[in-house]
Amino acid sequence: MATSKTPRTKSAAATAAAASKAATATTAARTSKAPKAANVATTGGAEEVVTGPMMRKKELIDAVVAASGAKKKDAKPVVEAMLKVMGNALRDGRELNLHPFGSVKVRRAKDMVKARVLTTKIRQRKPEAIEAANAAAAEDSASE
Repeated sequence: MATSKTPRTKSAAATAAAASKAATATTAARTSKAPKAANVATTGGAEEVVTGPMMRKKELIDAVVAASGAKKKDAKPVVEAMLKVMGNALRDGRELNLHPFGSVKVRRAKDMVKARVLTTKIRQRKPEAIEAANAAAAEDSASE
């Protein structure tokens, strides 16, 4: 005795409820203040790049305050001005050479309807290279 199985279809209400639930979960994940898990991206090279949670301007200001000991009300306008100057320089196609952050070059720029997409290359020196350069500079100044 063979039983025929008919495919079950969801009602329109059930489909709408599922879509609403998925949209709510996506929105909650996007607006969550909790740090997100690290993402692993494979580059054209042999090594994988592990990216952590995104740093927002507020977190940057808090980190600058913690690192410098300055008051937040003093550090905030300086950080905002620095970001504005850096953004303007990138917009103008200028190369930034800001050690230890690194050197930043704009490789491609594409104007979109609501934004301008910049593809950049950031090159950072390895800590060992920085230490070696500092040691060589200290040796040169000591020999003078």
